[in-house]
Amino acid sequence: MNETLQTLKNRRSCRSFGPDMVEEDKLSAILEAGTYAATGKGMQSPIIIAVTNKELRDQIAEENRKIGGWQEGFDPFYGAPVILIVLADRTVGTYQYDGSLVMGNLMNAAAGIGVDSIWIHRAKEEFESEFGKKLLKELGITGEYEGIGHCALGYAKEPLPEAKPRKENYVYFVR
Repeated sequence: MNETLQTLKNRRSCRSFGPDMVEEDKLSAILEAGTYAATGKGMQSPIIIAVTNKELRDQIAEENRKIGGWQEGFDPFYGAPVILIVLADRTVGTYQYDGSLVMGNLMNAAAGIGVDSIWIHRAKEEFESEFGKKLLKELGITGEYEGIGHCALGYAKEPLPEAKPRKENYVYFVR
């Protein structure tokens, strides 16, 4: 089977990351793949914030934990040392789809080079909060951006689960 198709079939979400940092060359390759996601009319409405700084990563995790309503000490990023935050310009009609395609490219590219990932939600709420607005301002990011998702990256502590069987009636043909 084609290597790309095999990667798409085998990618799984990781919910237990080890502490090892993703190598710079691999991180760069994953980020580049994200920038090549299809976007409506080629407008490239998304942006990606790549967070490898542990202090900032932990602040973002804490904000995400609060939004999610979990108990203190819970890490909604499951220990991943890298967080890629995808936001998209809400003035572009396809921004949510564009950002989702970026997220898919990031996760599939990661899987293709042996890096594990998971999509973590609540980016929308994070960047509507004072915390998120302040972070964007500190980073010099201006515009009408809405959080789409977090792509948590790292290396799994243990083997990832096998794929569940595909549901019946997933595909309907009209011939």
